[in-house]
Amino acid sequence: MNESTTRSFGSTVVAALVLIVAAWLLLHFILGILSFVFSTVLLIVAVVAVIWALRILL
Repeated sequence: MNESTTRSFGSTVVAALVLIVAAWLLLHFILGILSFVFSTVLLIVAVVAVIWALRILL
């Protein structure tokens, strides 16, 4: 059997592309979660601010 221990250029390029796509998807997933958390916190802060303002004014 004639096996080569070196990687071919094609498999290296494919592996790099798979790594880039996986990193891109992971980044978008994490940014989506952070955006959801930030939006939820912002909504809670806005509701608390409205309630506080109404209590002061009324």
